[in-house]
Amino acid sequence: MTCYVAFFGSINVGSNRITMADLRWAFAREGFEDVETVVASGNVLFAFDDRPTDGLEEMLAFLMLDRFDMQSFAAVRTRDEVAQLVAANPFADGEDEQVHALLLSSQPDDAKFAQLLADHAGRGRERLAMGERALYIDYVDGVGRSRLTNAFMEKRLDCRGTARNMRSLRRILARMDER
Repeated sequence: MTCYVAFFGSINVGSNRITMADLRWAFAREGFEDVETVVASGNVLFAFDDRPTDGLEEMLAFLMLDRFDMQSFAAVRTRDEVAQLVAANPFADGEDEQVHALLLSSQPDDAKFAQLLADHAGRGRERLAMGERALYIDYVDGVGRSRLTNAFMEKRLDCRGTARNMRSLRRILARMDER
């Protein structure tokens, strides 16, 4: 069995409230094994038969709708993909809490990334860089002060995403390594 992590977007924000115990229960009922949540923001570690992560993303979106009547997005990554995500961080000189990876549902083309950069010009000091199914963002002045929202980025990249900071990604990777 392969170890995966599902990074859920839109969990425990607005009206999409769910306990991590309920989320673990739903995963276990669907046949996922070794289910564990890390931080209460929708990060679920689990073991499952080796398969493409995009198929698991669709399965988990259906699970959220079916079990909790919740529209959600899940970016699913293997342990090696999370390790690569952390290692490829182009903003290692930034603060771990301010540097985020927006985990994407697909790989945007260069033109869409160029459009994002053009539309963001003059809106803030954030630094942006594309990765493998991820957009790296250094929120230089802090996330709370930024005008660069997920909706703004998703619209220009034409794909869904959910962000985690480098500190959280390292913590999740450490838990995956302990399994």
